Amino acid sequence: MLDDLFEFLQEGVTPYHAAATAAAWLDAAGFTRLEEADYWNLEPGKGYYILRNGSAVVAWRIPDHAIGGWRITASHSDAPGWKIKSDAVTNDGCRRLSVEGYGGMIMSSWLDRPLTVAGRVLVRTEDGVETRLVHFDRDLLVIPSLAIHMQRDVNKGHEYNPQIDMQPLWGPADSRTLTDLLCEELGVAAEDILDRDLQLVTRQAPALIGPDGQYFMAPRIDDLECAATTLLGFIDAAAETDSACAPVWAMLDNEEVGSSSRQGAESSFLRDVLDRILEAIPHSAQMEHRALANSFMLSADNGHATHPNFAAKSDPAAPVRLGGGVVLKYNASQKYTTNALSGGIFRAICEKAGVPVQTFTNRADEPGGSTLGNLQSHSLPIPMADIGLAQLAMHSAVETAAVADAESMVKAVAAFYRVHLRALGDGVYTLA
Repeated sequence: MLDDLFEFLQEGVTPYHAAATAAAWLDAAGFTRLEEADYWNLEPGKGYYILRNGSAVVAWRIPDHAIGGWRITASHSDAPGWKIKSDAVTNDGCRRLSVEGYGGMIMSSWLDRPLTVAGRVLVRTEDGVETRLVHFDRDLLVIPSLAIHMQRDVNKGHEYNPQIDMQPLWGPADSRTLTDLLCEELGVAAEDILDRDLQLVTRQAPALIGPDGQYFMAPRIDDLECAATTLLGFIDAAAETDSACAPVWAMLDNEEVGSSSRQGAESSFLRDVLDRILEAIPHSAQMEHRALANSFMLSADNGHATHPNFAAKSDPAAPVRLGGGVVLKYNASQKYTTNALSGGIFRAICEKAGVPVQTFTNRADEPGGSTLGNLQSHSLPIPMADIGLAQLAMHSAVETAAVADAESMVKAVAAFYRVHLRALGDGVYTLA
């Protein structure tokens, strides 16, 4: 499991690369890729998946019998970072890239570390346009700090200005440009590069820490840890799922900036896929509504562990520790979808599987964030629980989490897909 997780974290340097990695895993597991523009001929017992925008993925398996419900997990492919605007900024004999922030990152964590560039490039072909992924697997640039001699009060707190403090150093003014390197890497002429979506990428590989390797550090733990572990659980259990329910796995994009894109949780992407699955197999209108009533979704996005240096920042009534199990998240303002019903069902599933569960709530005077579930519920009104894995330094360039928790998530998600869950009435379920 750990090797697979580290591979996903290492390879998923951008949402496009994360989606490509997920697609490769699904291919290896025997799933068939479909395109949204194609006619879908779906067969019982077979697995399928589609991509949207090259950065979001939905995978599913058709059950052997009529679809009586959906079992869904959803995570996201994006992480806070720096989007590249241009490579034409030159001053004082140096060439810099021009970047702007994506999401709410800890800016200082990006300083003074080797960085590179990755993303997608749209290239002209004889027949039209094609997307090419690029990832320069070498140290290319740095965002250098200003020396303490020029900011004596920096250790008393510094407010970072992204336009001034965070522009990365590329090289001497006469050095080859980013476009030059793209042409060399992709084997194309500059005039054939039509557009690009590129970002800065930290170069640190996932690493075990602790006297016995209990923890690990890596970029993009939020939320590729959940994406990878839920996908592992899905692949493991999809063929053994409840015979009357269709297992679905989703990894959506743009969660860190509000999810309002066509590939985000606020779009109709996931609901569109479910509707098309039903359209491709014989069903009645009542069957569609009955299936929704018998469905359940897990929104999987990491949560905050209680910080050992800042325990007062967490709710003292609900401490969350690294290695303490899957986190179940609650919020009175419905920023998380978990309630007594969905939380109770998830706890019962984990109890049967022997998976520890811990509870996360914000301090009453801290509003906290939100995630996929409450946005997805706009188009998919089914019971949901917001879950995740405990981590430290969320939205840092490099974050920290526990190995045992990742193992717990794989086990919990596999159990979720395998369980025979039936809605007997409003608020009454059987689990077998």
